[in-house]
This record gives sequence, structure tokens and C-alpha cells, in this order.
Amino acid sequence: MARRDDMKQGEEGMKGVVFTEFLEMVEEQFSADMVDDIVEEANVPSKGAYTSVGTYNHREMVALVTTLARRSGTPTTELQKSFGSHLFHRFVKSYPSFFAGTQDAFHFLAGIEEIIHAEVRKLYPDAELPRFDVELHDEKNLVLCYSSSRHFEDMAEGLILGCIEHFGEAVELRRETVGAGDSRKERFSLRRA
Repeated sequence: MARRDDMKQGEEGMKGVVFTEFLEMVEEQFSADMVDDIVEEANVPSKGAYTSVGTYNHREMVALVTTLARRSGTPTTELQKSFGSHLFHRFVKSYPSFFAGTQDAFHFLAGIEEIIHAEVRKLYPDAELPRFDVELHDEKNLVLCYSSSRHFEDMAEGLILGCIEHFGEAVELRRETVGAGDSRKERFSLRRA
């Protein structure tokens, strides 16, 4: 099993809960056989034996998603968005305290860094989390800038869409890439209807 200290310097680790939830989504949307097939074909170092508290190389997630896309005929962007939405809904069930006192999607999303990520760091002190910086927040608009060395922008979009769906709001979402190279970020602009 891959551990943080087994990874080479400069490699990004992801918490195992992300991997276990991904495989659960694959089983729900495809089959248990598909889970076995993608783990075997992707030939990931962990052999699919993830624990929710373990830390694994993010390249394993890339390999699993890419393999699933090839086997299912579903584009990787769609799989990541679908997974992001799935993950949000699982977080609602697994961590209800994160949502206590939250009335709407804007309030929740604007508090990701100061509230949610702060709580996640208490649970998983070694977690390497992406950043969601608030550029604008008013009654009708919310602009978030996502940055991560892993570049799971599609998964981030799925999380945002899952949040909007959870709160049942009519919100238009636009996305644009800002910058290039190491300074590249994704800007998500949300506008209430």
C-alpha cells in the first residue's frame, strides 16, 4: 500500500477517502466487475486496496479515471464532474456538521477555505487540499478561483454542481481558465437566476 513516506519528493498525495468513494461510485454506476477491471488494467501500485485515512499518489486517481473512460466510452471530463457531484452528496451524509447552519449554496461555497477546509484539516492534518479563493460574493453572484497542482478542475466543477443541486437553487455556472503553467487557475462564476 502506498504511504506518504513511500512517495517520491514532489508527488502529490490524496486522501484515501477520495479513492474509496470513487470506486464506490464506479460500482454504483457501472458494476463491481468494472471496479476490478479498471484497478487491474490501470495497474496502480496500491492494487485498489485503499483505506479512507491513507494517502495515495494522485496519479493513481488519474490512471483509474482514464481507464474507466476508455472502458466505458465516457469522457474523462464527464466522469470527473459526475464523481465530484457524487462526492459532495457523500460528504453531506458523512459530515452533516459541515452543513449545520448553512442555508444556501453561496454561503456554503464561500466558506470552503475558512470553514470546511479548516475542519477537514482537523480530521486529516496531512491533507493536501486545493484552494477555493472567493473573488466576489454578493446576493446574486459568487466567483471562486480554484487552484491545485493536481488540476482536478472537472471534479471541482462537479462538487460545485452537487452543492447547487443539494440546496435546490436556480444558479447559472460559468467556468474559465485564468493564467497558464504553474499559475493556471479555474474561475467559477455563479449567478442566481
